[in-house]
Amino acid sequence: SCPGKMLLRTDLQYHTDSLLEDANGNQPERKSYNPWGLHCHRQHLNRMSSKLNENKLHQFLLLENVVSKYSYPCILDLKMGTRQHGDDASEEKKARHIKKCEQSTSASLGVRICGMQVYQADTGHFLCKDKYFGRKLSPEGFRQTLRQFLCNGNQLRVDLLEPIILRLKALLSVIRKQSSYRFYSSSLLIIYDGQEHKESTDHHLPFPKTHGTNPSRVDVRMIDFAHTTFKGSKSNPNPTPHDGPDHGYIFGLENLIKILQNLSEGK
Repeated sequence: SCPGKMLLRTDLQYHTDSLLEDANGNQPERKSYNPWGLHCHRQHLNRMSSKLNENKLHQFLLLENVVSKYSYPCILDLKMGTRQHGDDASEEKKARHIKKCEQSTSASLGVRICGMQVYQADTGHFLCKDKYFGRKLSPEGFRQTLRQFLCNGNQLRVDLLEPIILRLKALLSVIRKQSSYRFYSSSLLIIYDGQEHKESTDHHLPFPKTHGTNPSRVDVRMIDFAHTTFKGSKSNPNPTPHDGPDHGYIFGLENLIKILQNLSEGK
């Protein structure tokens, strides 16, 4: 019964049963926060506290919380490309990642869902899905879940389609021009606010307005570059030569754009 913003930003009591499936393998969907996100966060903190010596200085990366400006952040995490293992992967890890791709939409579409939370205005809860859900999806299941990500429980947010598609097309244009970059195991975040806003009159927004929508409420970010490489990269002493753009990533972007365009056309 509490607003999503309050529950996302306060200390929450962690319940393990919120992550468990029922007898039919279904996960509870009516959540006021993302239990998987909380689980990962606490797991990471526990790992840090157990491995790091408090009496020594340590260096960390400071990350931006890209959804801090949203009241009800709706987030889709998409693992991009047809290949997920880096050039430095062991044979065991390589085989494991190849199998994941072959058994998921990574092979058929070049993209798979790694996580999702979407605010449901009709219930006041977040609907959450994790990476295990995404791995099991068929291409049609992927399309239906993508549509679900753009539904607020009452209707399809058609106002979001054009700004998302425009950003994906701009990214596709850039990726096509890259001479050797490979974004293995990287993801795309698609973000919007679950609370609909009237069009702003602010002319200093980071993105131009389009057809009566407020695209500043939509964001698309590339994330997770630990296994990104390119010709001559110093991060790999024996880099595998890569020529031309990342066709696996391009394949995923093209399919993602096509699905969203079909949604905008009512297909």
